[in-house]
Amino acid sequence: MHSFYNFVSGPLAWIAFLLFIGGSLYRIATMLMMVAAKERFIFSYMSWRYSLRSILHWMTPFATVNWRRQPVLTVVTFAFHICLIVVPIFLLSHVVLWDEAFGVSWWTLPDALADAMTVIVILGAVYFLVRRLTQPEVKFVTSTSDFVILAIVAAPFVTGFLAYHQWFAYPLMMNLHVLSGNIMLAAIPFTRLSHMLFAPFTRAYMGSEFGKVR
Repeated sequence: MHSFYNFVSGPLAWIAFLLFIGGSLYRIATMLMMVAAKERFIFSYMSWRYSLRSILHWMTPFATVNWRRQPVLTVVTFAFHICLIVVPIFLLSHVVLWDEAFGVSWWTLPDALADAMTVIVILGAVYFLVRRLTQPEVKFVTSTSDFVILAIVAAPFVTGFLAYHQWFAYPLMMNLHVLSGNIMLAAIPFTRLSHMLFAPFTRAYMGSEFGKVR
């Protein structure tokens, strides 16, 4: 069990980071080259002003009509994504690992707050799962890959929560936590999780088109 932990937290973690960084750069570069080859005119009307305005507008809860039409979905979506990003970056145990490996550290979340935010991510994943199973308009466009991606996102938080509280078999939960974290990191550029990479570009394009052109 200990040798498996050394593997997933060592070589496999490096592979996951390399796939995440390299894959992200590749996907963004490929997108920009495709635009340059097929729709170069888009660059002529891209505007920092309208791009940033659009991005900030969609990052503000209830700022858009669609956000206001579905208040429960809006609250869950924003809470889920905020916690999903903040917890892995500012969790004390993660920052300690960065400090031990590279000698860098930063502010960390109090354990109780990190624990609560982890629960929010888990409950958010359950909400999205139920929504895909029960809402006809969502169920219609749902495929098996959507459930797989949801499981990939939820797994590091579920196993991390169980490992932190030392429920069930702690060594097993810890190994599964690190393994699932590596899988999620490596999957980001190559699955629909890549929306975290492309969303700013999409909003910048739409904001520039509607603001500057129209």
